[in-house]
Amino acid sequence: MRKKILFFILFAVSWSFSPAQSLDDYLVLAGENNPELKAFYQEYLAALEKAPQVGTLPDPELNAGIFFSPMERFMGNQVADIRLMQMFPWFGTLGTRKEAANLQAEARYHLFLDAKNKLFFEVKSTWFELYRIQKEIEINRENLEYLKEYERLALVKYSSSSNQSSSTDMSMSKAGSGTQMSDILRIRMQQLELNNSILTLEDELIPLQIKFNQLLNRDIHAKISSLDTLEPTELLTDKLVLLDSIQANNPILANFDAQYAALEQEERMARLEGRPMLGAGIDYMPFQPRPEGNMMMGGRDMIMPMVSITLPIYRKKTDSKIKETELLREATLLRKEKEQNMLAMEWANAIRDLENANRKIELYQEQKEIAEQTLKLLTTSLTANGNGLEDVLAVQQQLLDFQLKEINAVVMQHQSLAKLESLLSNDISSLN
Repeated sequence: MRKKILFFILFAVSWSFSPAQSLDDYLVLAGENNPELKAFYQEYLAALEKAPQVGTLPDPELNAGIFFSPMERFMGNQVADIRLMQMFPWFGTLGTRKEAANLQAEARYHLFLDAKNKLFFEVKSTWFELYRIQKEIEINRENLEYLKEYERLALVKYSSSSNQSSSTDMSMSKAGSGTQMSDILRIRMQQLELNNSILTLEDELIPLQIKFNQLLNRDIHAKISSLDTLEPTELLTDKLVLLDSIQANNPILANFDAQYAALEQEERMARLEGRPMLGAGIDYMPFQPRPEGNMMMGGRDMIMPMVSITLPIYRKKTDSKIKETELLREATLLRKEKEQNMLAMEWANAIRDLENANRKIELYQEQKEIAEQTLKLLTTSLTANGNGLEDVLAVQQQLLDFQLKEINAVVMQHQSLAKLESLLSNDISSLN
């Protein structure tokens, strides 16, 4: 069983044999190295050791009495009394104890699976956040290059306008030069803002990288491979079918089922322990011959088989134990019901976020396409006659905003799907 669980930890996700580590590779590392997950696994292994403890007979009892002065008996002088007794619980008691312990171990195993799901979701979510920030830095740097090109065009136009020598057009030239200088200053302000945004995003990367490496339980400065491009995706499974699958497969609900079954066994065990225990053993009494008249009499050792039985006449503790298990079973059902409600809420929130992300991605893609077309037209006009730089900057800022919002929507989409997979305790594609 232990080998099976270790196999599950190592191959719970698929391997990707690419030169750079992929998200699947990092999930495997997290499963192997995360200390909290390993602690849950050790607790499960410890729970497995409970069944051998409770499923065996009680230790035999050996009593020995030695007479310093032999006791005179008809059989001779008794020098000792040695008694060995083995008690046997009522039929089925040991099997019931083992079954209850195994069910408790199963409950611990489902807690381990839940911890694995939460860990994997945390790794995925952090990975997607790293992707978002890196992509935003990349987009901001690209826009910074565009602004530098616009600044170059504006400087050329300003220089050309300043060199005009016609006295009749001097006032108009000065007015045009002032407008062009204001455009240059506006571009430089946007450059400063973008530079500040890039520095802020780079600062945000540091704690996320530390968090990601800590989830994998490795050095906080360990290098993280470049992230792959996240493409928009979709949920191919019906929402209600997914909810049914979550309620059927979620490990926390399975944990409550195992606890309930264990309590049923404990109730049965309480009833069995309220029945007599049987004991079997032997009593060995060594004798020495004793003189009687001119002859030595007796001296033959005696071996006597013995049986015993307990009398469970005090029923209050048995009835109380049965009542305790009944109340605990009822509490387990209530906690399971509460967890089902919480899972439904988490499912609903994840579906809401996913559908919002789907709509936003479609919207931002359309807006981005229109902005790119508009920017292309304005840039052509700017290059041809030098007019419309302010409009170009405005549309460029809108395009930047749409690009960043699309990245955020794509990340939200993938995080929502990761959340649903953590609730399902499986890959959603397995339902298709």
